[in-house]
Amino acid sequence: MANNKTLCFTCKKEKITYPCEGCSQRFCFTDLADHKQLLNDELNRIINNYDEFKQTIHEQKQNPHHHSLIKQINQWETTSIEKIQQKAQKCRKIVISSLQTCINDIELKFHDLSKQIKQIHKEDEFNEINLNHLTSQLRKITEEFNNPSNMYIQQDSQSFINEISVISSKKPKSNKWRQNAITVAGGKGEGDELNQLNGPLGVFIDKKKNIFIADYYNHRIVEWKHDAKKGQIIAGGNGKGDRIDQLDRPTDVIIDRQNHSIIIADRDNRRVIQWMNEKQKILIHNIDCSRLAIDKHGFLYVNDYMNNEVRRWKMDEYNYEGIVVAGGNGEGNQLNQLNCPTYIFVDEDQSVYVTDRNNDRVMKWRKDAKEGIVVAGGNGQGRNLNQLSYPQGIVVDDLGQIYVADRGNDRIMRWCEGKEAGEVVVGGNGEGNQSNQLYSPHGLSFDDERNIYVADWGNDRIQKFEII
Repeated sequence: MANNKTLCFTCKKEKITYPCEGCSQRFCFTDLADHKQLLNDELNRIINNYDEFKQTIHEQKQNPHHHSLIKQINQWETTSIEKIQQKAQKCRKIVISSLQTCINDIELKFHDLSKQIKQIHKEDEFNEINLNHLTSQLRKITEEFNNPSNMYIQQDSQSFINEISVISSKKPKSNKWRQNAITVAGGKGEGDELNQLNGPLGVFIDKKKNIFIADYYNHRIVEWKHDAKKGQIIAGGNGKGDRIDQLDRPTDVIIDRQNHSIIIADRDNRRVIQWMNEKQKILIHNIDCSRLAIDKHGFLYVNDYMNNEVRRWKMDEYNYEGIVVAGGNGEGNQLNQLNCPTYIFVDEDQSVYVTDRNNDRVMKWRKDAKEGIVVAGGNGQGRNLNQLSYPQGIVVDDLGQIYVADRGNDRIMRWCEGKEAGEVVVGGNGEGNQSNQLYSPHGLSFDDERNIYVADWGNDRIQKFEII
């Protein structure tokens, strides 16, 4: 039996020993039990760490505003006071959304590791290799949780107040829409009956999904209630003319929710007119306007396509000429110029997006900027994905994705700022009147569910593309 004895790793005595496959050492019977107990203690420690991390995930999920990135945004907000509060809130939304995605990913990994631990504990067969693997995996997901590599805070120190933005490498969700649209207004041929339209241009969707349409050749504004079979005239409709109760080829309509009125670009009368409680009021005289927008502060934005500029007016102060917020430097294709600006969109930061029709591009002018930047098109007129052809309606979503009615190509495109090309989201199947086709699309709008509404000018109808 002496020949069977070897040196015990722990007590250093020659005894009958047993190997441990994990550490590749040999132990006597007594020390093997102690070694096994040490491994059990280590497993229990790892389980405790996992439980603590699980609680941390739960707390972070319940209180996402406690994340360190949010604290940085809060500190920046405090320093910069009221001027940047809206920007801070926007950043919070992006951070929280990204964190929730990150937490969900980590939870999946954590769940998988938890199952491994339970299996090991149940079978009571494990060694240092298993424990080292579990410890390594916990360390990796802990680092990923505390320091997400796909997101950080970027500051622009050149501005008077440091500008911040949330940088995330995760791509925003690419919404998709059904390619066959539903006709929700018109579509009964060209005409002036209440179930018909004649050259619809501007389209506006309210919170109740009611549709307001600038019915160009019928010199009227019509409202189609949600799921209605015909519309009702809410402005104009008294023949072409320049009386206060008449319109002459209106091109756009928006709803001012603050005073429950509708505002109309009465193009050929060269005026902006307000209709409220069946009473009419001219807001702006002698302006070659065709498109309108209103921001959350109640400022009204009006294009002047003859002077190649966009102006901003403060509500109830229309006795002055407004402030130029885009263009105003003559006709041209330089970054401080426009050539026949049409539709307008204003975002949360009061940046102005304008479809620069004759330059086949979309321009973005930040608040108080002296020149704009090209955010879509600008590569000459054409059908390629980096080109536009006489762009019209425009909408920008919360992620800064730009949707534009590409009139000459009979399609709606989506562009991300900084990208060299866009993508077709609906249409693009040639000029036509089928449910998957458009014919010279103009006005563009979204409802709260992100369904797309298109003023299908050439087909005298409003098309709704439902989100998938």
